[in-house]
Amino acid sequence: QVHLVESGGGLVQAGDSLRLSCAASGGSFSSFGMGWFRQAPGKEREFVATISRSGGSTSYDDSVKGRFTISRDNAKNTVYLQMNRLNPEDTAVYYCAANRFGAIRSSVSYNYWGQGTQVTVSS
Repeated sequence: QVHLVESGGGLVQAGDSLRLSCAASGGSFSSFGMGWFRQAPGKEREFVATISRSGGSTSYDDSVKGRFTISRDNAKNTVYLQMNRLNPEDTAVYYCAANRFGAIRSSVSYNYWGQGTQVTVSS
């Protein structure tokens, strides 16, 4: 089993930046594709970004492309989400997830999930 713990969320102003971290324990971190997803109240959980096992390939939802950057440090068993130029529409609980079969956009494909970290962006 893999345990994931997100951190780095908080309350910021529009235009500010945040860097989320997801620390993994258990399993072999480098064997998992990793993803970030988010869920706002009353809405479905949605795809944000994914990164391949080695970190050589990334994918982003159109709503965050050019503003967010996903990265990973396999030596530290950690995946990051750098979020720049945040806007109120980015307000959500952000979840880190691991997929033993690779990086996939669909949330139902992921095997392990963290508890989430709240990101709130005020206008």
